[in-house]
Amino acid sequence: MILQARERRLELGGRPLLMGILNASPDSFSDGVEATLAERAARGRALLAAGADILDIGGESARGDRPAVPAAEEIARVAGLVGALAGEGALISVDTYKPEVAEAAIAAGAAIVNDVSGLRDPELAAVCARTGAALVLMHTRVAPKGTLLDPGAYDDVVGDVVEFLRARIRAALEAGVAPEQLILDPGPDFAKTPAQTVAVLRRLDGLRALGRPLLLAVSRKDFLGAIVGRRPGERDAATLAAVGFAADAGAEIVRVHDVAGAADFLAVRAVLRGERVLGAVEGLTPERYPDGVPPHISLG
Repeated sequence: MILQARERRLELGGRPLLMGILNASPDSFSDGVEATLAERAARGRALLAAGADILDIGGESARGDRPAVPAAEEIARVAGLVGALAGEGALISVDTYKPEVAEAAIAAGAAIVNDVSGLRDPELAAVCARTGAALVLMHTRVAPKGTLLDPGAYDDVVGDVVEFLRARIRAALEAGVAPEQLILDPGPDFAKTPAQTVAVLRRLDGLRALGRPLLLAVSRKDFLGAIVGRRPGERDAATLAAVGFAADAGAEIVRVHDVAGAADFLAVRAVLRGERVLGAVEGLTPERYPDGVPPHISLG
C-alpha cells in the first residue's frame, strides 16, 4: 500500500511503522513536562535512534480537562521543533486539528497532519490538498476538548466507525486530497468506553475494506488501563501486547511512547516468526553471544 506524504512516497507493508510520540505540551496525560526546544529536539533524536520511523509532534494535549491552546501558542510550541528535526531528515507528523497550525508546521517541514477531530474543520483537508501532506482521519463523535459522549449513543459502534471514516474519506477527496495521502485511525478511547474501543479493535476488517493504511494509536490508552488496572505511565507492557495485536491485524502504523520497547518487541517477533534473519544487528552473528559466554556454560 502506498502513502504519499509531500515528496515522500512510502511503500507500507511488513512490520508496522513506529510513530514516536514527541509532546511539545507540558500537560500530556502520560508524559507532559516542561522542557526547552533543545531538550525536546534531543528527545526526538533519541526516539529516531531507538527506531522511530515517524515523529508525531503535538503542541496541545488531548486531555479533556485542559482548555484548548490558542493557535499562535501551539505554533510557537511546534514549529521550531518540527523545523529542527525535519531539517535533519526526520519524517514528521504534526498532531493538530487547527488548519493554521497545520499550515505552519508543514511550512517548517512536517509531511503528515494527524487530525484527532475527525476532520471537523474542512479547511484542514484543503491545507493537505494544497501542500501534499498526508492526512490522518480519526473517528470521534465529540469536538476536541468537548464533553464526553453518552456510552449508549451508539447502536453499533463498529459500524459507526466504518461509516464515519467512509464519509470523511469522501469529504477529503472532495477537498482535493489524493487517496494516497489518507491514513485511517479508529480513535481508541476517543468518544468510546474501553469496552467500545475493544469492540472496534476486534473488528478492523471493516476499516481494512476502506482500502487505506491503518494507524493504531494504542500507547498507554485508557482501554489498556481498564484491562490491567495500571496508570498511564505503567502501561508500557500492556502497550506491547496491543502493538503485537496491531501487527497481527496488519496495521501499517502504530503510535507509541516507548519506541525502543516496541522496536525490540517487533524485532524478536519477526525473528521467531521467520520474517527476519537472526544476526542482523551490527557486530553480532548467530554464533556469537551478545554478552560473551552465556551463564549456563562454565569456564572452569
